[in-house]
Amino acid sequence: MNRATMIAIDGPVASGKSTVALLLAERLGYLYFDTGVMYRAATLAALRAGLTLEDEARVSALARTIDIDVRPPSKSDGRQYDVLLDGADVTWDIRTRPVEANVSLVSTYAGVRSALTAKQREIGLRGNVVLVGRDIGTIVLPEAELKIYLDASVEERARRRHAEFIARGMERTLDKVLEETRRRDAIDTAREIAPLAAAEDAVRIDSTDMTIPDVVEAILEYIDENGEHDANDG
Repeated sequence: MNRATMIAIDGPVASGKSTVALLLAERLGYLYFDTGVMYRAATLAALRAGLTLEDEARVSALARTIDIDVRPPSKSDGRQYDVLLDGADVTWDIRTRPVEANVSLVSTYAGVRSALTAKQREIGLRGNVVLVGRDIGTIVLPEAELKIYLDASVEERARRRHAEFIARGMERTLDKVLEETRRRDAIDTAREIAPLAAAEDAVRIDSTDMTIPDVVEAILEYIDENGEHDANDG
């Protein structure tokens, strides 16, 4: 069969999915699309509109009217993609502290998720794209030719997050990070709207004992072999 042009990568926090998706997209010459940026863009739009972000109805109504697009990077300033809000480049604006502080709330709204899922699908259906998130293969783009569910033990994922915190100079005990990771897993898998789950036809990869390059190579091998056997390394 032809090489997959729509690739969905899902998985729990700290499974390595974003880094794997980015490197895979670079190797394939595809757009890397972290769907979370759309929720950031919607949050930015609500802030600019002066909305009270606790007003779910108004924020959801706004999300249905704005135009958000994600395109290949147009500048060599460290960006991984362009994020456009009503045609304007907001790639770095969505990384500001006010957006960071409010995006989690905005992303819980059913109306916002519905509106942005439709926009994510539009981009995914263009093809030549690697989408990453927690509901891509099940909700956003179930017709993706290749679905990857990337996982790792909760202990390994906590260790990775702890290492990231230490590298940023953030004081956090490993036990605390493990507790937070388990809590995040429970929230993601139990939520009513688009819970984290592997698609039935997803290729499952356990990255517990794998490096990021190992995972990327496993997926590329799977693609080259047209999906004839499982890419799971164990």
